[in-house]
Amino acid sequence: MTDFALNAQASARALRDLFEPTPLLRNDFLSERYGAEIWLKREDLTPVRSYKLRGAFTAMRKLRAADPTADHFVCASAGNHAQGLAYACRHFGVKGTIFMPVTTPQQKIDKTRSFGGENVEIVLTGDYFDDTLAASQTFCTEAGAHFLAPFDNGDVIEGQATVAVEMLDQLGHAPDFVTIPVGGGGLSAGVTRYLGAASPSTQFRYVEPMGGRSLHAALEAGKLVTLPHVDSFVDGAAVARIGQTPFETLRAIPADHVLGAPEDRICRTMLELLNVEGIVLEPAGAMSIDMLQDMREEIAGKTVVCIVSGGNFDFERLPDVKERAQRYSGLKKYFILRMPQRPGALKDFLQMLGPQDDIARFEYLKKSARNFGSVLIGIETRDPTSFGRLTQQLDEAGFFYRDITEDAILAEFLI
Repeated sequence: MTDFALNAQASARALRDLFEPTPLLRNDFLSERYGAEIWLKREDLTPVRSYKLRGAFTAMRKLRAADPTADHFVCASAGNHAQGLAYACRHFGVKGTIFMPVTTPQQKIDKTRSFGGENVEIVLTGDYFDDTLAASQTFCTEAGAHFLAPFDNGDVIEGQATVAVEMLDQLGHAPDFVTIPVGGGGLSAGVTRYLGAASPSTQFRYVEPMGGRSLHAALEAGKLVTLPHVDSFVDGAAVARIGQTPFETLRAIPADHVLGAPEDRICRTMLELLNVEGIVLEPAGAMSIDMLQDMREEIAGKTVVCIVSGGNFDFERLPDVKERAQRYSGLKKYFILRMPQRPGALKDFLQMLGPQDDIARFEYLKKSARNFGSVLIGIETRDPTSFGRLTQQLDEAGFFYRDITEDAILAEFLI
């Protein structure tokens, strides 16, 4: 055992002051689908519904052990790290100042405040996270407090490694594969370092959102890089730059072991787990399961552990998740349709729809000439092949149309 592995085991024991090990559960539905032994490490079942509490608690515990006068901690976060820090502050009876962007949903603010109670002050500042981070660091210096980074910290990484400590103890043997969601890299670095020492035969597959592949970009470049643009939908893992400290551990892994999960496909996985298994996951929490479909051949007959990183999902986002899942599955499309301005034109169009098709949206945009008008129409179906039949009939009838489902600019503006 390495010193890091032994320290991670000690940190796992210390965590028992807060909560029991999160469950490692075999999932029959996924196991049957993929012909493998699929186990879920349910980090969505910690007191703050994510693994982030592990790192925050561990870093705070070790810092206070080295300096018992440390009684003020600061972070910048609009999500799970803020909640983990708040919970740890209340446990240790210390002060926490948490900076959040002014655009943070009220639900996240309220949850963070509930975990921290009177020990936590929340400061809303900055329209963008970079502004929030800069303000928190300035405050931290002026107040003489301790800044607790979400992933670029060795003690935080050690705390996240306790996921692997518990998982290996619970499983009782080395898994063939572990799938790990990647954001800033704290969880993936901790799990990789621990299992590299305690379970060297285990293979890893790392999963990033397709719109935020900062680890993959860094591995291909051989150095840290900052992505010019990040899709923020998977807010728990959409990071423009992998942490420097995690990258020291992860830089040796093959780039083709870091896989990209499409955001819309993640939505489909979230809905399926909710509807079939009754498991509520945030987008980042579903990534390790979503990637199984791309690993189908190599995991057949193997034992696979998926780290389910979190379940802090705001149900106000559910309509958007459903929308994106339907579009990915080919069950919903949007068209701009030029409708002839003659009696019976709408009836002619409606007769082209199949028995499983339904109009989800119909909006007259403008009359662009005397003989036709433009219509925005959204169609849902239970049979994806029906869209091929519909467009064929539109072509034959001479209807002019444009499919804008995948046109990001038009879809964002009109839908």
